[in-house]
Amino acid sequence: MKKLSVVIPCYNEQETIAIYLNEMKKIESELPLAFEYIFINDGSKDDTLLILREIADRYDNVNFISFSRNFGKEAALLAGLKATTGDFVTVMDVDLQDPPGLLPQMYQKIQEGYDIVGTRRSSRTGEPVIRSFFAKKFYQVINQISDTEMVDGARDFRLMTRQVVDAILELNEVNRFSKGIFSWVGFDTYYISFENRERSAGETSWNFWSLFKYSLEGIINFSEAPLTFATLIGLGSCIMSILAMIYFFLDNLVTQNPVPGWPSLVCIILFLGGLQLFCLGIVGKYIGKIFTEVKNRPNYIIKESYFKSEDE
Repeated sequence: MKKLSVVIPCYNEQETIAIYLNEMKKIESELPLAFEYIFINDGSKDDTLLILREIADRYDNVNFISFSRNFGKEAALLAGLKATTGDFVTVMDVDLQDPPGLLPQMYQKIQEGYDIVGTRRSSRTGEPVIRSFFAKKFYQVINQISDTEMVDGARDFRLMTRQVVDAILELNEVNRFSKGIFSWVGFDTYYISFENRERSAGETSWNFWSLFKYSLEGIINFSEAPLTFATLIGLGSCIMSILAMIYFFLDNLVTQNPVPGWPSLVCIILFLGGLQLFCLGIVGKYIGKIFTEVKNRPNYIIKESYFKSEDE
């Protein structure tokens, strides 16, 4: 029997793990696959690790990895994908916002010849209006400035063949943006839409600011457009300054009116200084990414792990 590896990142999810596993156990009987669960404890501050130890002792197909601290969801996904041994791999959130009931339909599409079967939300019902607005704008912007297409509303929840996972693991960058990586590797992909779902329990660790920073990671990692934008702003500022100087020179030559004094000068200086700082900020962000990659630090540090195959 072929195996399905399920990667589940967890951060302060003590209330949702048991609920999630109960739902997944119902799905196991619907698929002709052996299930392998890999939970990743991303430095949780609650009893997540304690619960993972308990369920790993209770179930033969449950394994876990625990980080030494919180490294972020991208690191957790990478660690989980590296630990998988299945013929197929799926990534899911433990809060049941990724419906387990879609897995049989996703597996059917894989059997039809697709390499990746992803999921996307058909609506953002229940999500804060401001967050929903900026999320839509992010996908509009990133698809305009990047060669890698990203589907609006796409979730990390997807079913992949072993070949796809191996291709993803060949990308060794430290600064990772999984939604972009999943698209960048290519392969035949099919998306299944579903209605947005609320968390089964607990509270999300994602807020507007963390999502905003995450979106910046996606733009910088998969587009050089901000650098082009900064260059064009600098060039435009120079041209405007030259045209202004020519205008004031001719105006003074023809009308003999002196050029207005320091207020206009201060405004120009502040304007150009602001543009320079803005462009330096964009360039600095890219340089910071290079600095992080050059240091070549590991994406995560494992403090504890439990795999049945290691103990047998």
